[in-house]
Amino acid sequence: MMRLPPFAYRAPETVKEAARILAAEGPQAMVIAGGTDLLPNMKRRQQEPKTLVSLRRIESMKRLANGAGLRLGPALTLAKVIEAPGVREQYRALWQAAAQVATPQLRNTATLGGNLCVDTRCGYYNQNQDWRQAIGFCVKTGGETCWMATNGRRCFALSASDCAPALIALGAKVRLAAAEGERELALSDLYRNDGKQHLSCKAGEILTEVALPALEGWRSCYWKLRARGAFDFALLGVAAAVKAAPDGTVEQVRVVLGGVASRPMVINAGSVLGTKLSDEAIAKVAARAVSAVTPQKTDLDLDWRKKIVTACVGYALRELRGEDMSATRMKIARQPL
Repeated sequence: MMRLPPFAYRAPETVKEAARILAAEGPQAMVIAGGTDLLPNMKRRQQEPKTLVSLRRIESMKRLANGAGLRLGPALTLAKVIEAPGVREQYRALWQAAAQVATPQLRNTATLGGNLCVDTRCGYYNQNQDWRQAIGFCVKTGGETCWMATNGRRCFALSASDCAPALIALGAKVRLAAAEGERELALSDLYRNDGKQHLSCKAGEILTEVALPALEGWRSCYWKLRARGAFDFALLGVAAAVKAAPDGTVEQVRVVLGGVASRPMVINAGSVLGTKLSDEAIAKVAARAVSAVTPQKTDLDLDWRKKIVTACVGYALRELRGEDMSATRMKIARQPL
């Protein structure tokens, strides 16, 4: 049985108090909300904070506000996000993404902020300490080699968030708070394409809010491919959002991939602007998406990954142009979404 290492536990009641604790404790402290990713990582000694700063008692982190858009507290559980009024109708990509994270039991504990900040993953890193030590630690845990791409100079562990691609496609912004103040940035700017340090947060910063704009006239969706119909992290996530004129002409479009690089990858889909989502237009976007697939050493054949990226981007855009994709979605997602 793998056990947690010793740690101190702090449970502040305000963001300011949490920020002060993080500033005082320095890099030895980490934030915990649901803990569904952090605690298993601690058991495997992938992360060993000396102090955990809990967000459970900070009520402002659990707020949900409708108005000119939607504001979500990052300590909201994924189950609460799924149940939130208007999310399914107005922000369907987020609803579909949150509904496909893990299992119902975990969604009752796992939080939106935790999913956005979830650690990157690979088949070498996500093992227990003895296994990793036996083959030689990788770049992410102090070694010199990334076993995903042995000729690479950085960590190539993959982004594991489902909600991040969906929220980026929906134009989300996030607010970060630290002892010295707050700042706001586009969610896409929170990530870097580096598996070891995939978040651009400064030391001691806490994610305190996710803000979505009003999206009148937009349609969105999220497709997830995984080995099993539940629990597993994504082998591929595709989020797409389109704003179209009444005649179907595309006015704005966003396509974002998850699970193919160390950050959610925003795809240049500008080739469809001013046109309708014809088969030819969709094929052009899918071809651009394939170029974002990182050629790394995994248990999945690279050619197969490229084919499935082409297929899933096509599924997403065909759904947004109005096709009934329910049968294909049941085959891929194994649940009605």
